[in-house]
This record gives sequence, structure tokens and C-alpha cells, in this order.
Amino acid sequence: MMQRRTFLKQAGLLSAFSLVAPSHLMAAPSPLKIGLQLYTLRDYIGKDVKGVLARVAKAGYQEVETYGYSKEKGFWGLSATEFKAALTANGLTSSSGHYEMNGFVRDGNPEALKSYIEAAKICGQKYIVVPHLDEKLRASAADFKAVAEKVNKAGQLCKAAGLRVAYHNHDFEYKAIGGVTLFDVLLKETDPALVDFELDLYWVVCAGLDPVKLMAAHPKRFAMWHVKDMDKAQPERNTEVGAGTIDFKKIFQNATSAGLQHIFMEQEYFAMDAYQSISQSAAYIKKNLLS
Repeated sequence: MMQRRTFLKQAGLLSAFSLVAPSHLMAAPSPLKIGLQLYTLRDYIGKDVKGVLARVAKAGYQEVETYGYSKEKGFWGLSATEFKAALTANGLTSSSGHYEMNGFVRDGNPEALKSYIEAAKICGQKYIVVPHLDEKLRASAADFKAVAEKVNKAGQLCKAAGLRVAYHNHDFEYKAIGGVTLFDVLLKETDPALVDFELDLYWVVCAGLDPVKLMAAHPKRFAMWHVKDMDKAQPERNTEVGAGTIDFKKIFQNATSAGLQHIFMEQEYFAMDAYQSISQSAAYIKKNLLS
């Protein structure tokens, strides 16, 4: 029969092991950074890029997602190298950028994409995101298949450069044409080894769908999320995260199964000072969704 002293000693060892095992036997997941899609501050950033980045960092954000880059104008007048330096000066990183992809989807010409890849690598970005598609490129079910084919091709070019492609949704991707939706075709016909998705949670809800069910049906496909809340009084508008109607706490419980790696708060309408607004959203995300 085990003596009481031996039992207590072994129980103590087991208890101690249970406390230290997780950190020693498995790699702790990297904590999500609080990110901001800079389109949120589109009325300001073109006038003072460095000043806006300083205020973004002060508001509590750790990384940003870019938009609007062109080889001719760079990032709001800054070259990719200059923009990267401005990020570093403010303790910010950028893991993703929205780049104009309508031309590539239309004709497959890789020249613009090559310039995006170059800029993204300078900035330290991992993702080149397809942000929106012109309506004429998605008018039929046949168009949907053509879009998926081009997104796969973009994924191949980006993979060769050490990057990835992601597709960002609005609500039109969930509207059926010819018995199918663009989003269903993209999920089915893009290669998971090449293409991820940036799930805009606001637009999913606008389309009448449940983000949690969507993630459950397509695990590990949604590496990035746009965290954008729906205004209670005007659902066609978005509002500060936590002040609207979307249940983000429930959604964030599914982060691991979705394959989530990055989140970006985005807001397009303000009922208060924009910097006060983004600070409020960052504080809510930090306290309620990432703690």
C-alpha cells in the first residue's frame, strides 16, 4: 500500500508538472497584434503619413494594413523604403496590404503584381490582398471560375517570392448568380496552399450569414479578419468595435479553428473624432477579445 508521504510527494510532482508542462512541451501561440486597416484614416493619411502613423501607435495599434500602393506614387508619396522606416520609427509593423488587382484578374499581366511583391517585401508584409473586384469581372458563374483561376495564379507568383495571396470579401461574394456564389467558388477552387482569405466580419453579417458557421465549414482558410462592428441604429454603417451588434466574443472563440493570424480593425464612418474612435476600438479589442 502506498504510504501517505509517498502519495503526497507524487501528487505534488504531478501538480508541478501540470503547471510547467504546457510551456515546456508545446510552443505557446504567438499573441495576436492589434492591427488597423489604414483605409480607416483615408481622410488624413495622405496629408501626413508619418504623423498619422504616430497617432495610430499612440491609439494602441501594433501593426497596420496598407492600401492604395502604386509604383508611381508609392504609399501616399513615400517609397516603400521610406514607409517602412516610418513604421519602424513608430514601433509598428505591416503584415498585409490591399493592392489593386482588377487588372491582373482581367488580363493576367503580372507587371503590376511584381511591383506589389517588391513593395510588400520591403515593408515586411506577408500578404498581398485582393481587396475588391469590379462588377464587370464577376457578372456570371463563368466569371467566378475565371476569378478563382487568376487568384490561384497570383498565389503561385507570390509563393515563389515568399509571400501569400488573400482574398478580402464584401457582401456581393455571397449573392448567387447561376446557382452559385463567388465566395463558394473561390473557397472550392482556390488552392489552400496558395490562397488564404481575409474575412470581413461586418460584410459577412451584412450578407445575412453567420461567421462562426462559415469558419466551421472551411477550417484554417481565414488567416486574417477585418474586425468591423455594425451600428445598432444604422446597420448599413459600421461603428466602434464593441459598440455595435456583432458578437465578437463568440467569433473570437473560433480563432484557432479558423487559422487566424492577423486582425485589422476597420471603420468607415465616425460619429466622434476619428482618433478617439480608433482608440476606443483598440482598447475594447485588447481588453475583451485578446485577453
